[in-house]
Amino acid sequence: MGKRFDPLLRDIELPCQAMFYPAGFPLHLSTNSHHVLEAANESWRYWEREFDVEPITFRVVIGPEGDLGGEPVFRMQEHLLHVVSDAHNFGAADTRALFAALHLSEKTAADHGWLRWFYLEAMAYFLLSQRYVAAVHAACVARDGAGLMLCGKSSSGKSTLAFACARAGWTYVADDCIWLLPESTDRIAIGKPHQVRFRHDAPLLFPELAGYVARTRPNGKLSIEVPTSLFPGMATARRAPIAGLVFLDRENAGAPHAEPMASQDAVDLLLRDMPSYGPEVNAMHERTLGALRDVPAWRMRYRTVEEGVGLLAGIGRG
Repeated sequence: MGKRFDPLLRDIELPCQAMFYPAGFPLHLSTNSHHVLEAANESWRYWEREFDVEPITFRVVIGPEGDLGGEPVFRMQEHLLHVVSDAHNFGAADTRALFAALHLSEKTAADHGWLRWFYLEAMAYFLLSQRYVAAVHAACVARDGAGLMLCGKSSSGKSTLAFACARAGWTYVADDCIWLLPESTDRIAIGKPHQVRFRHDAPLLFPELAGYVARTRPNGKLSIEVPTSLFPGMATARRAPIAGLVFLDRENAGAPHAEPMASQDAVDLLLRDMPSYGPEVNAMHERTLGALRDVPAWRMRYRTVEEGVGLLAGIGRG
């Protein structure tokens, strides 16, 4: 029997292979492009394997045709996710099989920031959230081993306040997203302590950031991304036990103060900020965040980062 022709690229050889460990979970990547391996390494080189679970599998096929893909559209039905930019930049993921396949142009692969943001990281963290973690939109800092989750809307100052705390001697865990382990009663926040992203005007607050170039991220926001390794005196940790939830409110700041809020209300706000993935996964996320109902919560109003750090210090001591 002769070899069949392969118009679907079903049997294309993907000789470049590597294992990565986003958030400590195994991911096996196969591709025909060194750009893809380099971009994946930029995203996940800081992680080592921490969890002995079924790995995520990625197959990333790079073709010569097509331009840089535009911002993709994500759609999900049942256990299938589709991501589409155009005829040369698209992909799909199967949540049951923990499998993702991407077909991208060489121009997209060459733009590592775009490739990482919209395809590699988006797909990996999406699949992790279907089985292994509940992703929460929050920063996290710790003091004396106790972590505080800094919650709030985009541009509420989570990253800025987390970095300001780190400069003041706190341990930095995450700037914008933490992961919780499903069904765990330990309430441990897993973060990405190797980087911090700032708004473009952050050097006005932190002189040590002067000289770093603000770039437009794929989501259209102008920001500065800095590895925390450039700050040798900055304490970091990949995990921290959650001792409190703090919702930042700078729109109605008034006099700086922190007031207790019902923990159930805090958990409801966090759940409201999470996408719907279907009844089974949603229920897993709700059970996971439900463990935070026993954690004290505050709403914090402040104007300057100095006020914010001072208020958090009071919360941490309390």
